[in-house]
Amino acid sequence: MSQPPSAIPASEESAETQTAPTNNAPPPSYVKLAMRNMVRKRATSLFHFALTAAGLLGVLVGLAFLDRYFNS
Repeated sequence: MSQPPSAIPASEESAETQTAPTNNAPPPSYVKLAMRNMVRKRATSLFHFALTAAGLLGVLVGLAFLDRYFNS
């Protein structure tokens, strides 16, 4: 015969209590969540980093060109 649904073996009961999250822990910080997201979506993060670096370099080169053009 099978066991009634209310009877849970001790080994399963302890496994459930060990994996259940506790509400006493504070939620993860924004930085921790952002780092986890960067690791999960590696290609998107690298693409955005390259786009940002290229844009910043373009702005700096453009400002240098304008400075040289108007101050010569």
